Amino acid sequence: MTLWVFGYGSLLWNPGFEVAEQRPARLHGYRRSFCMSSIHHRGTGEVPGLVLALDAVPGSHCDGLALAARPEDTEEVLAYLRARELVSSAYLERLVELETGTGETVTAVAYVIDPDHEQYVAHLTLEEQAQIIARAVGGRGPNTEYLWNTVQHLAELGIPDAELQWLSDRVRALAP
Repeated sequence: MTLWVFGYGSLLWNPGFEVAEQRPARLHGYRRSFCMSSIHHRGTGEVPGLVLALDAVPGSHCDGLALAARPEDTEEVLAYLRARELVSSAYLERLVELETGTGETVTAVAYVIDPDHEQYVAHLTLEEQAQIIARAVGGRGPNTEYLWNTVQHLAELGIPDAELQWLSDRVRALAP
């Protein structure tokens, strides 16, 4: 059985595993959002950053990629993703149904935000998000890099995201 992983943020440009196949994919019922405070990878406890998460919103959808791991790498890829994505328990690992660009449905692992976790910050305005992203730096580098890489890869894939594009432009104006 093929392990599929839903990429919607940094997994688009830094999956961290050898991708055997990728397909455009849509996840219904969730939206891509900078709704997770980052105290490890893109910020610190003193100056938190923001990272993308899948936020459950009825009637919404998120476009991204279905990424297939090589069958012989399944256990290693799952262990890697769990170490990377579940570092603070703000994400929940879920099996979700993705609608692919070919019209078929695949079951994939996705990391969605726990709305009851203290790192859930869906109440922030876009301007507040921009102010945070422009200044935060964490263990994996500047928060700006995370935003700009994601926006660039979404554009290359032909996936429009008006909020992320607005954030990218605003953060460029704010960043030193």
